[in-house]
Amino acid sequence: MYSYIEGNLVEKTPTYVVMDVNGIGYQIHISLHTYAQIEGLKQCRLHTHFVVREDAQLLYGFHSITERKLFVQLISVSGVGANIARLILSSMSPNEIVANILSSNVAAMQSVKGIGGKTAQRIIIDLKDKLEKGDGMADNLQSAHNTKKEEALSGLVVLGFNKNLASKAIDKVLETKGSDLSVEELIKNVLKSF
Repeated sequence: MYSYIEGNLVEKTPTYVVMDVNGIGYQIHISLHTYAQIEGLKQCRLHTHFVVREDAQLLYGFHSITERKLFVQLISVSGVGANIARLILSSMSPNEIVANILSSNVAAMQSVKGIGGKTAQRIIIDLKDKLEKGDGMADNLQSAHNTKKEEALSGLVVLGFNKNLASKAIDKVLETKGSDLSVEELIKNVLKSF
């Protein structure tokens, strides 16, 4: 119904924002990932998804179109509602979610509060093919970064950094700065973040 809402951030919490758009305040539920992206902003654009339930009509907002697409994919899985999908997006970055689904990492998906073993397996089974064959979301999230990420990761490991922490730091830099960075710039930005 609503593709995006752009306006002034009147109220901002880790779970929702209130956006003033020409005198109308929209309460929009967000993930922690989106919250981190809009922190410090007074105005922004959130890509939205409108959910109609028997007892409520809720608006969910996302910093990027990719995050919104992933949310829609997650709620298409039986047993995964909007709140669980938002919890998944709050627990992991979109890159991590796609990587965990594509690598069939049940344990990582199960580490999200409220996700049991069966639900984690169902998410992976239902979405793995969609992400691999779908609209190229997996390619957009992973392949653009893979070569640079792998080179930067091996460089950081050689420098003595923990592989998992370095990988997460690289993902964060790629999300905030974009994939245009050279390997050297990527490593420098990661070193600044430690």
